[in-house]
Amino acid sequence: MRALVLCAVGLFPIFATADAPLSADAFDRYTRGKTLYFSADGSRYGAEEYFDQRRVRWTFLDGQCKEGSWYASGKDICFVYEDNPEPQCWQFFLEPDGLSASFSGDSSDTTLYEITGADEEMLCLGPEIGV
Repeated sequence: MRALVLCAVGLFPIFATADAPLSADAFDRYTRGKTLYFSADGSRYGAEEYFDQRRVRWTFLDGQCKEGSWYASGKDICFVYEDNPEPQCWQFFLEPDGLSASFSGDSSDTTLYEITGADEEMLCLGPEIGV
């Protein structure tokens, strides 16, 4: 029983701060070395691989991948990709079922949710070559 209480107390800070956005360090610890899949409005939205030195690879699950990086800006985690120098900033929250991400910077109220248990490999096709 004592071990159960100690476990619950150890997890309390995670759930106690569920309303607060993840810090850059917490986001890095959660994501580094993983591939996360996201949904929006109940449909698959995209996937992102997280590497060392805050590098990422994103896809809308169409076989086309974009290399990028992320950085912290206040409470936001901002992403810059090779095809778009304009930062895409999000606030990430740790929920009981994984991450949620709220887009910062528009009024569309875009929220993504981590899909847990995705067992597929992220597919990145090579560049299109042709006439």
